[in-house]
Amino acid sequence: MSTRRIFARPARYAAIAPYLWMALFFLVPFGIVVKISLSQTAIAQPPYTPVFELGEGWEAFKAAFEQLSLDNFRLLVSDNLYILSYLRSLVVAVTSTLILLVIGYPIAYGMARLPQRWQGIAMILVIVPFWTSFLIRIYAWINILQHDGLLNRILLALHLVSEPVAWLSTDTAMYIGIVYSYLPFMILPLYATLAKMDRALLEAAEDLGASPLKAFWLVTFPLSLPGVGAGILLCFIPIVGEFVIPDLLAGSNSLMIGQTLWLEFFTNKDWPVASAVAIALLVLLVPPLVLYDRLQRRQVEGGR
Repeated sequence: MSTRRIFARPARYAAIAPYLWMALFFLVPFGIVVKISLSQTAIAQPPYTPVFELGEGWEAFKAAFEQLSLDNFRLLVSDNLYILSYLRSLVVAVTSTLILLVIGYPIAYGMARLPQRWQGIAMILVIVPFWTSFLIRIYAWINILQHDGLLNRILLALHLVSEPVAWLSTDTAMYIGIVYSYLPFMILPLYATLAKMDRALLEAAEDLGASPLKAFWLVTFPLSLPGVGAGILLCFIPIVGEFVIPDLLAGSNSLMIGQTLWLEFFTNKDWPVASAVAIALLVLLVPPLVLYDRLQRRQVEGGR
């Protein structure tokens, strides 16, 4: 047996490992959630009546398959609670992503223009917040934004306000928490794209008579679009299902879909409806996930 064949088999098995991982930790749990979403709510433990059990045999499975119910999914499109939750999640995600892009692009652009020896330090400053627990950082913002918190004390000291401002339990506090938490996810892909850009292109544009602003819009920004797309999707996708930040910083007047999902699972104990909400959310996020994957592949192929 040749040496090439000996090393080919482990490589072949290693290529199968990611698919086994996905099947075990994604497809199997997803199948369980689908099964629960097609079940009926019951006062029991667990709080639903399973529609089918594979251990009961083929005949029982076939009979139960005919009783599959889509009532939980019909409820999602007939109840305003779920419709408004999905719409609010989309609005919050789009708004937050736009704010992140407006703030993150200049920071990434400035990092890419720094001398090489300072770029590493700038990168560390962006990543440092990740070294602290996400939950601790959000609770820190609660202390900053509370009635007698640091922000109000600074505003009063600068005489910008005459009395403390109510920041907590508002959409403003929620957007502050989201932008703070997800800003590195916008900066890093933008910086990675801008840092690889050939500066000779800008010099050529300026030699042809383009102003610095015109050169930016005609050269820099178009070349940075892969990073812009990656940053947008990298922020938009998790923000849609965000639960912790809206629950701790925003008010309870209107819920995002992550909060609605939590209420159905742990407060209402309605697992079938909660599972249907989770599946609908996943279906909603599939298109941006596919788009993000394609952008990543194009960026990798373009770098070769």
